Parts: sequence; structure tokens; C-alpha cells
Amino acid sequence: MNRKWQMAVLTSLAMLILLSGVGFAEDDRSDEEQLREIKEVLWPRAYAEQEVDLLDTLLAEEFQMIDAEGKWTTKAEEMAWVRAHGTGYDSLVFEIKRLDVFENGSAIVAGQGVVRGTSDKGAYALRYQSTNVMIKRDGRWQAVASHVSGVEPFEPEPKLDLR
Repeated sequence: MNRKWQMAVLTSLAMLILLSGVGFAEDDRSDEEQLREIKEVLWPRAYAEQEVDLLDTLLAEEFQMIDAEGKWTTKAEEMAWVRAHGTGYDSLVFEIKRLDVFENGSAIVAGQGVVRGTSDKGAYALRYQSTNVMIKRDGRWQAVASHVSGVEPFEPEPKLDLR
């Protein structure tokens, strides 16, 4: 009986060890490639398409943001805002101007975002600056802080009629 119990415990432990890695496969891309995808592709998509589940994976639990008006928000507040509001714009493109990965598992990703859209007043375009502090936990990058500043409108380029 003692031997059967030992085998059962060992089998259970082996299964737990094997299952603990499910869903956490290491990303073999460089940290820079992963961070570029997050900031240039996934982050804009989460906001544009109101993908709150995606945003949840991008933001760490302790995430806080300071917006252009100086207002602080938490992860929960940011996700609630995205859930409740449509984007109201046609495109958001983010150009990374600084990407530093540090040996302690943190990174700074900063650059310029350009938002283009159409409102009841016509076409518009805005530029803004953003800095994100990222941390790597369990092989996955997440934002712990974001700061937006320098929001300024600019004259959008006219759409070309290629007919």
C-alpha cells in the first residue's frame, strides 16, 4: 500500500510539472521584436477594436497611466474606459523612437503616435508622445506605466482620389 501511495504521489507531481508549462511556451523572438509588436501592433489594436481581453494581457496588474491632462488611471479604470468607449478614429500608428531593454527585465518604449479620423467637423489628425515602462514576467512583457503628453492637432493630408 505504501508503494502504491508513493507511485500515485510521484505520478501526480510529474503531471503537475508537465501541465505547469502549458500555455507558457517561451517566445523565441528577441525582446526588441516582442516589444515592437506590443507597441506597434497589439496595443493600437486593443484600443481601436475595444479588445479588453487583449489589453488585459498587455497591462500588468499594477499598471498606471498619466494622460495628457495629468490624470492618473489604473489598469481597471483604463480597461473600463476602453470597454465603454468606441475609438472614434480611423487609424492609430505608433512610431518607436526609443527602445531600451535592460538586463533586469525592464524596458522603456517611447515614441510618437499619430491618430487620424473623421468627425462631424471633418477630417482630423493628432500627434502625441508616449512613454511606456515595461517589465518581463514569466517570459512575457507587460506595461507597468504609461505617460502621454504633447497632444497636438495637425493638418491631415488630403485623401487622393485614384479613380
